[in-house]
Amino acid sequence: MSQKEHWENVFANKQETEVSWYQKSPKTSLDFISKLNLTKDVKIIDIDIGDSYLVDALLEQGFTNITLLDISAKAIDRIKNRLGDKAHQVKFIVSDILDFNPSETYDFWHDRASFHFQTDNHQIVKYANIVANAVAKNGHMIIGTFSENGPKKCSGLDITQYNEAKMTTVFETHFDLVDCFVEDHITPFDTIQNFIFCDFIKQ
Repeated sequence: MSQKEHWENVFANKQETEVSWYQKSPKTSLDFISKLNLTKDVKIIDIDIGDSYLVDALLEQGFTNITLLDISAKAIDRIKNRLGDKAHQVKFIVSDILDFNPSETYDFWHDRASFHFQTDNHQIVKYANIVANAVAKNGHMIIGTFSENGPKKCSGLDITQYNEAKMTTVFETHFDLVDCFVEDHITPFDTIQNFIFCDFIKQ
């Protein structure tokens, strides 16, 4: 089964609360955004959004230039249905992140629980090159991924665990590290997943 087939199957057969990454309130991501004091018209892209509620909060706060990307068309459809009339305020892209060829640059790149699915060096380097081209100078990139104390698999797929040094090495050619910290995510099944979140700024 291909990556796309896997994720189309997930979003066709599971409700939002039946997946481990479900988060009703994306507080960590919103705290990052609040600290950056972004203007409401900055270009924001959220990667492999699944059922993320970040877009809902951003629209409520008045952000006007939001793009959502996911490999799964069904995930995109679920977000559109949830947003209702507000969906027309958002740009949607159905694409594998490794096939993404951005036509514009973004001021804020957000990726929670997607990057760690890149498991071989070729994929990791390709992701780093894509984001280097996609983020504007002095733009921020937030990556949230499983830490070395986190799971080794997610949704039945292998993942890559990270610490601060490992994450920095991947992106240091084009980004400077601003901050990293670890955080426990409580899943809908009352299990704990340890994440590392890192904030980078484009050189």
